[in-house]
Amino acid sequence: MSEHFGTLSDGTPVHRWTLERAGVRVRVLSYGGIVQSVEVPDRGGRGTDVVLGFADLDGYVTHPEPFLGALVGRYANRIARARFALDEVTYALEPNEGPNSLHGGARGFDKRVWDVEPVEHGLRLSRVSPHGEEGFPGRLEVTATYTLDASGALRLAYEAVTDEPTVVNLTNHSYFNLSGAGGAGGHELRLAASRYTPVDDGLIPTGEQADVTGTRFDFRTAREVGGGLDHNFVLDKGVTDGPVEVAELYDPASGRVLTVATTEPGIQVYTADHLGEPFGPGAGVALETQHFPDSPNRPEFPSTELRPGEVYRSETVYGFSAR
Repeated sequence: MSEHFGTLSDGTPVHRWTLERAGVRVRVLSYGGIVQSVEVPDRGGRGTDVVLGFADLDGYVTHPEPFLGALVGRYANRIARARFALDEVTYALEPNEGPNSLHGGARGFDKRVWDVEPVEHGLRLSRVSPHGEEGFPGRLEVTATYTLDASGALRLAYEAVTDEPTVVNLTNHSYFNLSGAGGAGGHELRLAASRYTPVDDGLIPTGEQADVTGTRFDFRTAREVGGGLDHNFVLDKGVTDGPVEVAELYDPASGRVLTVATTEPGIQVYTADHLGEPFGPGAGVALETQHFPDSPNRPEFPSTELRPGEVYRSETVYGFSAR
């Protein structure tokens, strides 16, 4: 089911789609592929929206920097100095976080209107990113399929093809607050990650993959997520053909549980310490499945290169329950 959600300043209409299955209701916007809301029951069966979002289109347009619920690309996370080399050609990107490129640049996928068509129990979003968009090479054809499975889990499946060598790293940027109100710092987080990628003052990886043992980055046993995190964790499973469960977020107050399964080798945990009004710092936790930040400049990291004739595939599943 779709409805008119608003109109951009250039006259482009934006629509909202509602998916519902197994007691879970998800609302998705054609603008930015945004997951606007996810309503799930608590241990008493009471439904609440557990992702941060705005009530109207103007909220997303005037407050773009949090990337609330957005489909992020072409390159999720950061690329140092907004440049990278591929096949001995250096590409200059659009810097939008100091000297660096963040989440695809000033007008990344999160600020584009996607074509949307219904599929069984879900939606297929698509668009063509032209060669040179935000400085990235190649004409990139992208599809993102959002579906609810029989258990009410939200499955996000991405595919892309290119006509020139390029780099691709897509993710969803939802902020989860399983209580539906207040801060999320008291949520308990478990990660199947024995290592993380330390960063410099600009949040660019140093290239090291450090052991989490004895550090505040050790979530191998569930504990309060707290704050002060905007870091990529190296998932023990690596890249996989199908989604493997790697994370669990639990809210003791409501009993709600979020599980994350993915094909990706990393997950960025961001505790929203810099989130502004109307939400405030720590209002949610982002769990962004991804390849590592700055991989195009780090040959020691898993590759994000995509070449003609290849198909980029990535899949993440957000499961919901209560206990």
